[in-house]
Amino acid sequence: MKEISAFIKKEFKHIFRDKRTVLIVLVMPIIQIILFGFALSTEVHNAVVDVVGDPTDPQVAQIVHRMESNEYLEIGEFLNSPAEIDARLRKGKAAAAICFEDKFDEQRGRSGKAAVRIVADGSDPNSAQTVTAYIKGVLAGTDSDGIPTSLMYNQAMNSSYNFVPGVMGLILMLICSMMTAVSIVREKELGTLELVLVSPVKPFWIVLSKLVPYLLLSLVNYATILLLSHYVMGVPVRGSLALLSLVSFIFVGASLGLGLLVSIISSSQQTAMLICGMGLTMPTMILSGLIFPCESMPVILQAVSDIIPAKWYIIMVRKIMIQGAGFGDIALEALILTLMTAGLLALSTSKFKTRIS
Repeated sequence: MKEISAFIKKEFKHIFRDKRTVLIVLVMPIIQIILFGFALSTEVHNAVVDVVGDPTDPQVAQIVHRMESNEYLEIGEFLNSPAEIDARLRKGKAAAAICFEDKFDEQRGRSGKAAVRIVADGSDPNSAQTVTAYIKGVLAGTDSDGIPTSLMYNQAMNSSYNFVPGVMGLILMLICSMMTAVSIVREKELGTLELVLVSPVKPFWIVLSKLVPYLLLSLVNYATILLLSHYVMGVPVRGSLALLSLVSFIFVGASLGLGLLVSIISSSQQTAMLICGMGLTMPTMILSGLIFPCESMPVILQAVSDIIPAKWYIIMVRKIMIQGAGFGDIALEALILTLMTAGLLALSTSKFKTRIS
């Protein structure tokens, strides 16, 4: 065990000796969680909405007042006819317009209903859907026949509730896999790995000594990310912190296994960085559910997303943090991720031992 401890201490010294490595391992996660947490947002603030209708109509005035009180909407101009909407949208002076039929209040008094039409700028479909949803929410609040709507777990529709768990998975995967791969490849390039292999320590323990420092640093990153998510982003942790830590530990193991596999097929640090960036980071961002729901993807891409460990981790983090789920609610995802982790570590360790023997 003294030899193993010596190897682990040596690896820690290598890490902290290189200032660039320290910045990547300890500082970059903080910057990433803040940038991604605030930049990745589906919220639209102060969206300008024009009004086509009679401003003296009591019902129109009531709806306009409610829209003015909405933090996401801002009343633009009262237009004389729907024909003026196009010019306003083209110039970017409005994001949408709401059109009331003539004598809106009188029509509602007679039949209980009156025609309302929402026109939004569809050149940005995501923003158009969001703004339209805000306007419909205001209209539903003034409609006595409307169905009451309640959003469980995220009543304020805070987009960070959705993105932060995904960013946690992205950062942990990126740091663990990239730094593990680069560390081993660097020793291969310098020729120091061969010197280590002539020691009496078995290859398995050498591999383990390489992984332990990054495992411990990843746990520090996890704690830092979690604190920032809760106290800076305002994302709650409604479930068990111990359960969240357990699934994060399992996911870190899978990421370390991926990093070890990358080190096997990489001949240089640049190659390892490229594989981690293009081969791991991009699929994780696109296919893990971080940005786009997996359920809305084509069937083939859904099948591909199933083999990405980050997908299962992100699902569990969202359930635990946002919904307050217990182990029974994430048992299937936990089993899948555990099997993936065991398979990746076993495969990468065996391949690594075969490669260096």
